[in-house]
Amino acid sequence: MMLRYALQSVRARKAGFLGAFLALMCAAALITACGTLLDTGLRGTIRTERYAAAPVVVSADQYVHRTTVKHKKGKTKVKHKAKPIAERAWLPENLRGTLAHTPGVARVVPELTFLAQPLTPAGTGGRTAYGHAWDSAALTPYRLTAGRAPQAAGDVVIDGDLAARARLRPGDRLTVQSTQAPRTYRITGIATPATAVRHQMALFFSAGEARRLAAHPGQATAFGVLPAKGADPERVRRAVARALHGTTAQVSTGDARGPVEFLDAAAARTRLVSMGGAMGGTSLLVAVLVVVGTFALTVQQRHRELALLRAVAATSGQIRKLLGREALIVGAAAGTAGALLGLPLGGWLHTRFVALGAVPDTLDHTVSVFPPLAALAVTLLGAWAAARIASRRIARIRPAEALAERTRPAWGRIAAGLLLLAGGVVLVVVLTSLRTEPASTPVTFLAVVVLSASVALLGPLLVKAVALLLAGPLRLTGHGGRLATANLRGNAARMASVVTPLTLLVGMTCTVLFVQDTLGDAARAQAREGVRADWVVAAQGPGVPGEAAERLRARHDTVTEVVRTTVRVGLDKYPAQGVTPAGLTRTWDPKVTAGSLDRLGPGTVAVSELAADQQHLKPGSTLKLTLGDGTPATLTVAAVYARGLGFGDLTLAHDLVAPHVDNPLASSVLVRTTRTQTQLATTLREFPGLRILSPAAADALQADRQQTNAEVNYLAMGLVLAFTAIAVVNTLAMSVAERVREFALLRLAGATRRQVLRMLRTEALSVLLLATSVGSGIALAVLTAFSVGMTGRAAPTVTPLLYVGVVAVAGLLALVATAVPGRAALRVRAVTVATAKE
Repeated sequence: MMLRYALQSVRARKAGFLGAFLALMCAAALITACGTLLDTGLRGTIRTERYAAAPVVVSADQYVHRTTVKHKKGKTKVKHKAKPIAERAWLPENLRGTLAHTPGVARVVPELTFLAQPLTPAGTGGRTAYGHAWDSAALTPYRLTAGRAPQAAGDVVIDGDLAARARLRPGDRLTVQSTQAPRTYRITGIATPATAVRHQMALFFSAGEARRLAAHPGQATAFGVLPAKGADPERVRRAVARALHGTTAQVSTGDARGPVEFLDAAAARTRLVSMGGAMGGTSLLVAVLVVVGTFALTVQQRHRELALLRAVAATSGQIRKLLGREALIVGAAAGTAGALLGLPLGGWLHTRFVALGAVPDTLDHTVSVFPPLAALAVTLLGAWAAARIASRRIARIRPAEALAERTRPAWGRIAAGLLLLAGGVVLVVVLTSLRTEPASTPVTFLAVVVLSASVALLGPLLVKAVALLLAGPLRLTGHGGRLATANLRGNAARMASVVTPLTLLVGMTCTVLFVQDTLGDAARAQAREGVRADWVVAAQGPGVPGEAAERLRARHDTVTEVVRTTVRVGLDKYPAQGVTPAGLTRTWDPKVTAGSLDRLGPGTVAVSELAADQQHLKPGSTLKLTLGDGTPATLTVAAVYARGLGFGDLTLAHDLVAPHVDNPLASSVLVRTTRTQTQLATTLREFPGLRILSPAAADALQADRQQTNAEVNYLAMGLVLAFTAIAVVNTLAMSVAERVREFALLRLAGATRRQVLRMLRTEALSVLLLATSVGSGIALAVLTAFSVGMTGRAAPTVTPLLYVGVVAVAGLLALVATAVPGRAALRVRAVTVATAKE
């Protein structure tokens, strides 16, 4: 019975439910899109290319493990945790003999994978180029289509794609930048793969040259295991696993071979799960806030209708059931449409993340029924809950009071608003103590949403306060201003429903735009203050080879090579760098607060104040860590420094770090010298792709890279902001469209069409002023707390022109969303509207 009434109500009030439908549909689309990213991170396929012909692949363990045992109340709990390492781990080459004697194994092919960038004008088409020994070509397999296999140290075989792109053929010369100085090789052959290889480029060297370039003597990247003819690959896998029992080697078959080959894709899974979860969580909170506000406005517009039902003896339960079923009907339609729209939106998001380099294209986008179904379920639950919250007052008042106008304040609403305000303040205070980006970022956006929710509940009081403050100035603007003042005072609840999405839009947009700038500018400032070098050598390619640094040292320049990596202390991840200890204080000043950099060497480490606090370290302390490729190291702390944001949390000796990273080339080389830029360039003319930059130019280059990284975060939160902007327009349009009869009565009382439009414009500007002030205040408080926690200074970075642009866009949305439905409402004759049925 109640469902039939709900269907009739929705059918009769299609226009009234349109706003709620749009809000729910956008919410469902947003949640579905975020869900597809999360699903891709959890279940996305990484297809193998290099190991296509090797049914079984043996690789090193790419994780750091920690097992904890707790004894409590006579029970023993064992917890095992694992975290991925940043670089490729290597296997001892002597495992080849063990594998070769395993039953069912016909051949074991050792694999060497290392950096090998061909230096050609045509480039690589955006694909990463790797070097291998020709013996491992059978793992794909690659077969020669021209020429012969490499035999001498100066020979190389290139793949067909590079040959076609650079127009190379056997006998030509090719310069390759690998892990050491660039070297020119003679192309002896061209090979093509038997299966498609779309995400990488392969260069094959002789066995001896490959071992030299790999720079891991006695080790292999992986082993490809080829089963004997007729042997079952699964049986071979089990046999290999038994043979390797007691080692850390991992055995992979099928789709599990992909993560062994593409380490960046495996790491991207974790990043996508984190990103999808953060986006989805923020989207869900924003959606709840917006949808509840939209339903509250819908119920408010139907106040007289629902009050009449209460007056003719409809019970509270019947009103709640009616509104709940209406919400479920609208939610089902909107959730289905939004979930279907969210699938292509999720695909577009994945494509954009790939284009920006945040996600490698080797991780296939996953589409399944789970994200749409979850979005539909969340939409239905959100619609029902929003209707229940919005209907609390009208369902609880007595029938005799139903048609009376409410004048007393809703104390429950005010108490809830103050409680949320207190919660937001607590989050802001907590934010000042968070010193890592993964910990502070979710709290930052949660604080904005919670404070905006408090504004939603305290909105009527804020609107009345603004009306009181602006009464004098608005009175001077004429009849339209006086009408606007009366509406702000008399319809504070309706105006408050418009303030909430505008406040959220301004607050969230400012936070998204300026939180990255605050962190990035602080890091760059520390780097600028800490670089004492006269010049910085940077590379357009993979890095600066060590031979280039040696060439500069031969001219008595002070040279510091810098290699970047990530290490783990226990399971905690820290950005680290390897630097040349000799003459370090002449080129680099991290603002040492304890100890001395003079003691930095192969057995010591310098740590930032953050790392020292977290790990309880001081000069002389022992620090056990895991290098990028999983190699354990025990070091003594030599110094503690303050500029960790600009230089990383751990600083080690260059010769300790370089052998344990995939790319041992220096990301930059700091040079202290009396020579000019031209003289340095002349010294390094044999090294293609190197640039001699001033510290200021290097800082500008870093700013460009920072902007590229920030674009990923802008894209991640951009959809949430777009949803909020749609909610602003939707709520304003609903608020104005509901006032058709009010406008007609004003015109019949003598107000002109222009005066009514001026009244609407004045109301919109008043609401915009309130929302901008509150939203800006929320963003400023949150950004200041973020800055205190991350940089130690209450100095958030705010670009004035960008801020003005945010306010201008919010103002344009408010004015357009008010003017368009207002003008449409005023086109109908006032007498017609006034005499029509409600």
